[in-house]
Order: sequence, then C-alpha cells, then structure tokens
Amino acid sequence: MRKIERSRMMPIALYRYNLALPLAPFQWNMSQNHDFIQSAQRTISLERDSVDALLPRIGADFTLACELLLNCKGRVVVVGMGKSGHIGRKIAATLASTGTPSFFVHPAEASHGDMGMITKDDLVLALSNSGSTAEIVTLLPLIKRLGITLVSMTGNPESPLAKAAAVNLDASVEHEACSLNLAPTSSTTVSLVLGDALAIALLEARGFTAEDFAFSHPGGALGRRLLLKVENVMHVGEELPQVSPGTSLSGALLEMTRKGLGMTIILGDDGRLAGVFTDGDLRRTLDKGLDVRQVTIDQVMTVHGKTVRPDMLAAEALKIMDDHKINVLVVVDGNDRPVGVLHVHDLTRAGVI
Repeated sequence: MRKIERSRMMPIALYRYNLALPLAPFQWNMSQNHDFIQSAQRTISLERDSVDALLPRIGADFTLACELLLNCKGRVVVVGMGKSGHIGRKIAATLASTGTPSFFVHPAEASHGDMGMITKDDLVLALSNSGSTAEIVTLLPLIKRLGITLVSMTGNPESPLAKAAAVNLDASVEHEACSLNLAPTSSTTVSLVLGDALAIALLEARGFTAEDFAFSHPGGALGRRLLLKVENVMHVGEELPQVSPGTSLSGALLEMTRKGLGMTIILGDDGRLAGVFTDGDLRRTLDKGLDVRQVTIDQVMTVHGKTVRPDMLAAEALKIMDDHKINVLVVVDGNDRPVGVLHVHDLTRAGVI
C-alpha cells in the first residue's frame, strides 16, 4: 500500500494509507426527464394487483390458521428477518391491540437466548418470502421439539418453512413493484394485508368490542372517549348548586354565582329533580322583562331538564349536549335524585372533546 502525504485537514486515522480514504460518492445516472408520477402509478398498480390476487387464495388454509390462533392458550409469537421482520412487528402489534396477545421476536436473537421467551403454549407465526431464511430455518427443529404450533406466511409453498408449518398462508406475488424485481415491495404489502386479515378475522370471532379496544389504548384520545364515564369528571357534594322551589330568582342567582357552574338545580321536597335554571334561562327571563326580585325560581326554571346517569360514557353525555345545544347536564341516580353536575368544560379538560 502506498503512503500518501498528510493534508492539514486530513484526520490522523485517514492519512496513512489509500484504503483509509473515504470513497467517492456514487454518481447516479438519472435522466432529467424521469417521470416520477408514472413510476408511482406503476408501483401502486402492481401492489394493488398483488393484493387482488390474494383474494382467491383465502380459503381452508386461512380458516385453519385462524382456528389455531384462536385456540392458542399462550401468545402468538411473530418472527421475521429483514423487511419481513418489519412487517412482522406491525402484525404482532395489530394482533395485540385487537384481542390476540402477541409479540415479536427477532429470529437471530432467538438463536442466542431469546428462544427462552417462547413457551409450549405459544404459537409461532413465521414470515419469510423465500421460506428458506436461514435464521428462521435454524429454529425449526427446536420449535418442533418443543411441540410449538407453527404457522407460516411465505411466497413459496414448497419451501422448508412452509413444509414444517402446521399450515402455510400463501403470500406469493407474481412480481415485485421494484422495477428490478428485487426490493421487497409487493410481497411485503401482501404479507401486511394478510396479517391484517388474520387480526380482523380473530377480532370478529372473539366478539371484540370498542370498549375492549379502548383498554388496549388507554392513553390516547380514543381510550378517553371509550373508557371515561360521567362519574369520573362530574361535580359532586358541596360543588352542586341547588335551591328549593319558591326561592326567589335573585336568591338562585346568588347560588349560581357561589358555585360557578352557570346553573342551579331546583330540588323538590322529595329530593328529586324538579328543574334546572341556567345562564340561558336567565337571558330569556330578562328578555321577557320579568323582575328578578319578584319572580320565584319555579316560575322561570326549565322543568326537569336533560339528565344523564353516572355510569354513562362521557362521550355519550357530550352527544346529548351537542344534540340539544346545551352546556350542562344534571347527573341523577336511579331514583331521579341529583348526584352530580357535568359541564362541557369538564369534558374539554378531560380530553373527550
């Protein structure tokens, strides 16, 4: 190797030999007239055609795979290398969030200790377009020895992985969207769609509900809308503004001011809800020219008013507010006795809106 002179700007580690010099950047030979739109449309068409070709292959094998996953007593362990691994991670996440306990294990790491994460009660879902990925094939004898159910998703039904599986899902494609037919494109799209089909089929078979889904997503807006109940955000106890029938309107206004909710409950002698009076009712009263010092609250209140129950979803209460164009609801128990007040601002602070 030929020594070269060190430049003032050259790092010490690079100056000794030619091999230490950085390589010149690759020069792309790109046409000035390349049609990006045509390229994108071709890619989308090829991937769409590959997905369409998947439809007639959804049959007895797919049903068997669903039954195996549905009857799995442990978790569904998804494995895959390279791009299949990326798709596998997405499939595992989708399964886990739709009622099928699942996680992803990198097959290379499985050969170096992570195989201990898999139990006899689990099911392995292995993804490999070729069906002969070395890191996965290496695991097959151990999977068989442990008696673990294996479901494969490959592009080659004659491959070692497909033949070792209890059932193989055919994810083959005629042509990758890559013009060189090399980069995993159509094949990964088909695998992803097939994984989604599995997850949704299992979701429907389990009778998985929107509330079940929310329990898997408690931190997001969806979880708040599907899990938060009126009793979690309503005002209770001393915070409740309330007056009796016969109270002067001016006295009711003082109670509204003290409690700061822009309304007051009118409580009947039997402890049940008689009516409500809000800021909107006050405006309507003033428009009629009534004297607030002479009028009693039961003369101007809204009789009973709209109510909700404590165990109702906060999102349902919000819909009632939207439908009736009101900002506050009285929360009542099974005997129509007020136990709380819910204001639209409470729903805003809780992130329901």
